[in-house]
Formats: sequence, structure tokens, C-alpha cells
Amino acid sequence: MAGDLLQFLFAGITVGAIYALIALGFSLVYSASHVINFAQGEFVMLGGMGTVFAAAAGLPLPIAALAALVLAVLAAMGLERLAIHPARDAGLTGLVIVTIGASILIRGLAGIVFDRNFHTLPALSGDAPLLVAGATLHPQALWILAATLLVALALWLFFARSLTGKAMLAAAVDPLAAELAGIDPRRVVLWTFALAGGLGALAGFLVTPLAQTHFQIGVLLGLKGFAAAIVGGLGSAPGAMAGGLVIGLVEQLTAGYLSSAYKDAVAFVVIVLVLLLRPSGLFGTRAIERV
Repeated sequence: MAGDLLQFLFAGITVGAIYALIALGFSLVYSASHVINFAQGEFVMLGGMGTVFAAAAGLPLPIAALAALVLAVLAAMGLERLAIHPARDAGLTGLVIVTIGASILIRGLAGIVFDRNFHTLPALSGDAPLLVAGATLHPQALWILAATLLVALALWLFFARSLTGKAMLAAAVDPLAAELAGIDPRRVVLWTFALAGGLGALAGFLVTPLAQTHFQIGVLLGLKGFAAAIVGGLGSAPGAMAGGLVIGLVEQLTAGYLSSAYKDAVAFVVIVLVLLLRPSGLFGTRAIERV
């Protein structure tokens, strides 16, 4: 019994780390531009599918992963320059529709450029499971956890210690004041989209050895990442990390103790509960409007 619980916890933390990386992309873009980018899941798909096909073309796996990351970053920057920026005055609903349309376009192009089959990648450290207190842990899970922690640390250092990171934070808080100080908010938004694309591609590369990739896989992963961002508090990086773990753990515990049929629905049940009990999310702050 204890072994089963530990097994579910391992699976939940592993999946939750992937959701956290995706949620970070949502939160960073929202902080910089107040856009909810529903194409974020497609960057995850590009990370997985791009690596698979680059490796099949003969590139070593690390170079193939880097090529896929560059592809996702370019796609994210193209989305911002060609769609988000021209439609910046369309309002929240209009921008959401733009990102949904971009998601459909990227998915359709991926189905043409790549293919419509399922693919996988070799695990970075082999497939021999690690035995821990009666439970098994896939070595790829350690890579996922390590990468997520390193990304979180790197982002904290970037925003807390670097001039570029502080400039991005300033532009997110008050674009007009940042512009008066010599910071170009439009460039900040562009680079934030690029960062979100890279995070999505990293998540796609890391998860593909455990869950096969497909040209439509970004839809569900994107929704799970969005759920994690909402639960943690949209716009909060620590919230994205916490929300990802919450969604992952609840999802796997539900699948293990109730039924796997409820696994994909439980994330949205958690969203409803969080919005009812704490609308700003676990780490979100309530906005105060002066009148």
C-alpha cells in the first residue's frame, strides 16, 4: 500500500514538473503582455516532434533537441510579431481568439511538415527503472525534475540579478514608465514569447521518452499547463511551479485510487475549486483598483 502511494507520488511529481514548465510559459507571457497564449501547448509539440525528426535526419540527440528548441522559439517570436503585436488593440477576447487560431495553424502545419504518427525518443539515461522503497522511478523522471529545478533557479537569477531581467520586470509592471526609462516594452514582450517558446520546447523534449509525441499532443498538454497556471496564480512564476505539482499529484492520485477515466478531467475540477475558494490562485495577488 505504501509502495503504491509512493509510486503515485513519483508519477505525480514527474508529470507535475512538465506541467510547471508549460505553466511558466503561460505566466511569463501573461506578466509581460496580459495575453493568455493558448498556442503554448504547440511549442511543447514542436519540442518533441522537432527533436524526433531532427534526430531521424542524422543529428545527434543534443543537437536535435537544440534545433527543435530554436524552431519553437522562432515560432513563438513569429506569433508575437505577426499576430499578437498587430492585434494588440483587439482586447482580451480578440487576443485569445488570435492565439487559438495560431494554435490551430501550427498544429495543421506540423501535421503536414512532420506526419500524423506517434513517435518517441530514447531516454537520456536508459530505461532501467530505479527501485525506491518498493516503488519504481524511471531515470527520465530525474532529468525532468533536475531540468525543472534548474530552469526555476535560472529564471530567479535572471529576473533578480540581471539588468535585462529587471528591465523585463519593469516593463511588465508599468510599460509607460519603463518606456520613459529607455526600455522598449515591445521588445520585452517579444523576448518573453521567445522564452516561453523555449520552455515549451524543453518540456516537449523531456516528456517524449515517457509519453509518445504526436502533432496534436500540444492541445491537452497546453490545457493542463494553463490549469496549473490558473491554480498557482496566473502571472506568478512560483505559482506556476506549485500549480503544476498540484495538478500532477491530484491527477495521478485520482487515476491510482479512483479511475484513470477521470485523470484528464480532474485538472479542470481543481480549477473550479480554486476559482471558488481563491480566485487569484495559490500565489496570485488580488488586484486593487483605485477609483
